[in-house]
Amino acid sequence: MAWIFLLISGLGEVGGVTGMKLSNGFKNWRGTLLALASGFVSFYCLSRSLQDIPISTAYAIWTGIGSVGSVILGMLAFGEARDKRKMVFIAMIIIGAGGLKIVGGTH
Repeated sequence: MAWIFLLISGLGEVGGVTGMKLSNGFKNWRGTLLALASGFVSFYCLSRSLQDIPISTAYAIWTGIGSVGSVILGMLAFGEARDKRKMVFIAMIIIGAGGLKIVGGTH
């Protein structure tokens, strides 16, 4: 269950930064609410995952999900540049996070 909480927390991180983008500097209340709600979900689920997953592994995977998700969402929803180099670095983040899961284990 801890890994499910970690996945949800990473997706919450993507929702949080998306909400910040949509909030227009916290002037748009819908974007602001999305950022706040997603941030709460993200931190709550991260804290739940930390009960069973080492902090070094959980934090790296959480930030990896947030980073990769934000880059992909930026390209798909916000028209950010699509570049082969970005894909290489996204793959490196995924490989690194996967490696940490493999070697990190639990307590």
